[in-house]
Amino acid sequence: MAEFFGDLSIFGMKGSEAFTEVVDNYIKTSRGSDKSYIINASCERFGSGEGKGLIKESLRGHDLFIIADVFNHGATYKMYGKEYPMSPDDHFCDIKRIIGAVGGKARRISVIMPMLYEGRQHKRSTRESLDCAQALQELVAMGVTNIITFDAHDARVQNAIPLHGFDNAQPTYQMIKTFINTVPDVTLNSDNVAIVSPDEGGMSRCMYYSSVLKLDLGMFYKRRDYSRIVNGTNPIVEHRYLGNSVEGKDVIIVDDMISSGGSMIDVAQKLKAMGAKRVFAFATFGLFCNGLEIFDKAYAEGTISKIFTTNLTYRTPEVLASPWYQEVDLRKYVALLIDQINRDGTISTLLDPKDKIYAYIDKAVAEGKIKI
Repeated sequence: MAEFFGDLSIFGMKGSEAFTEVVDNYIKTSRGSDKSYIINASCERFGSGEGKGLIKESLRGHDLFIIADVFNHGATYKMYGKEYPMSPDDHFCDIKRIIGAVGGKARRISVIMPMLYEGRQHKRSTRESLDCAQALQELVAMGVTNIITFDAHDARVQNAIPLHGFDNAQPTYQMIKTFINTVPDVTLNSDNVAIVSPDEGGMSRCMYYSSVLKLDLGMFYKRRDYSRIVNGTNPIVEHRYLGNSVEGKDVIIVDDMISSGGSMIDVAQKLKAMGAKRVFAFATFGLFCNGLEIFDKAYAEGTISKIFTTNLTYRTPEVLASPWYQEVDLRKYVALLIDQINRDGTISTLLDPKDKIYAYIDKAVAEGKIKI
């Protein structure tokens, strides 16, 4: 077993404390330690809203992992006596404050940012900012050696920091495991289940699911109105389906995130109109920016049977209590990544879990959980 790179230290940014605590417990259990690896630090705010990072113990020579959910709008701060939800910009500034407070004393700093800050602003199409690339360059300029993210909207943004670490993990194994445990009556073969991408941009992740599970693959083509911009993007005019028939099949829509959900519901409605038996949705990140009404309606009408998202980003109590929602737990996976990186070991098998997927499916079939 590889030696530890340096003393392990972990810090959960505001809104990520509970997640980080469970990650810490997993690592303590695996290492047989009673000592927590979470450091004593904080991001304080002045009455004006200005902030500062504060490290309350020495990190000289340590291997520091910062866990930050920059989309946690449940985290708040006070400014002029008023309570405000933290924006992605607020969270990102706090990450830099903590790095600044370390003062270059840590031996190595890794930032675990599950949903990449400004990840959807990854390329320039006209006179516009390149926020994600700029943010990555800011972090490495401050001394960050490795950035770990999940299901990046476009992983090619790592080209902005070609000489630094950038790991893009996928929750494929955890999604499939949770799906099997939640939908035990599924028959997991190409005659009964199909994988569908809601757009051409998501085909690579859908191809992985279809290849590993040996299922048919379909895709919707988004026809957009490029003459106008609504809420920061060109509105979708129509979804057109490309692929084999889905009649009588369970269909799994796979995407990186759910924002408003309008696009996913539209795709689900089209699949049901084409004769799909049940429609499930896998999304790494569930933001639900415009509320839950359309999801409640889609579930009540039988358009969507279940939506699976990870616990890598904040979900409101209303989402967690919804009958159509199922959480996919990634805390143990994050703990495994931290433990292995701290040992300077390879994470290749963690990034490509196909063998674990095969083993779990074989076990589920042997135990009678599912049919194939």
